Amino acid sequence: MDRDDFHKLFKSSGPVVTPVIHVLDRAQAERNIAVAVRAGAAGVFLINHDCPKEHLLPILRDLRARWPGLWLGVNFLATAGRDAFPILGRLQAEGCPIDAYWADDARIDEREAGQAEAEEIARIRTDSGWIGLYFGGVAFKKQRAVDPAQHRRSAAIARRFMDVVTTSGIATGHAAEDGKIAEFRLGLGDAPLALASGVTPDNAARYGRNVDCFLVATGINRDGDFYNIDPARLEALLAVTREMGTGNMGAET
Repeated sequence: MDRDDFHKLFKSSGPVVTPVIHVLDRAQAERNIAVAVRAGAAGVFLINHDCPKEHLLPILRDLRARWPGLWLGVNFLATAGRDAFPILGRLQAEGCPIDAYWADDARIDEREAGQAEAEEIARIRTDSGWIGLYFGGVAFKKQRAVDPAQHRRSAAIARRFMDVVTTSGIATGHAAEDGKIAEFRLGLGDAPLALASGVTPDNAARYGRNVDCFLVATGINRDGDFYNIDPARLEALLAVTREMGTGNMGAET
C-alpha cells in the first residue's frame, strides 16, 4: 500500500484521524464510538488497556453488530501480530471483520540484516486469512530503544512487512520529535506513516505532509480523563486535518 492508496481508502487528502478508545466496558466504548462517528472521524481503534484481550473480544463482536459499516481497528495490548492475527482470522470467519490491527511492536530489528520475527509474523498473517490493514509499531514508546541514527533504516525495513508503519513519541501524550518523523518519511518513501502519541489540535499541522494517520487519545480526551473523548477537541483536530488536506498547512519532507 502506498500513501495515495491509503488516502483514497479513507477519501481524505489530509491526515486520517482514528480516535483510540481505551475500553472499560461495552457501554463506555459505545458512547465514545458514537462521539467519533458524529464528529466525522474516519474510524476508531479499541485497546484493552485495563483488561485482558479476552474481555475485549465479546465487546468487539457486539460493537461490530451495532456498527456493521464502521472502520474498526484494534490493539491487543502487548500482543504481537503472531498472536493477534489468528484471533482476527477467527473473528472474521465468525462474521466479525476487524479492519485494522495495531501492534505496539512489529518486531523489526534494524541491527540485523535478516528479520526472522517479522517474517514469521507475515507468514502467520497470511495463514490466518485475515484481510485487514496491519499498523506495526516501530521505534515505539515503551519498546526497545532505537538509536535515532537508525530511524531511517528502521522505517525502510519496516515498510516491507506492514501496511502502515506506526511510530510515536517517547511516551503516551508526548509529541514525536520533528527530526524523527522526517527520518521516518525519508526511510518510507511513498509508504504511509501513522503517529500514535502526543497529537493535539495545536500541534498536528507540524506533521502534515509527513504523517498520513493520527492515532489519538490523550490529545482529544477530556481533561484528566483517560477514557472519554471530548467532542470539541476531536472536532478541532478534524478541522485542522481538513485544512491540511487543502495544502495550506503541514511540514515539509
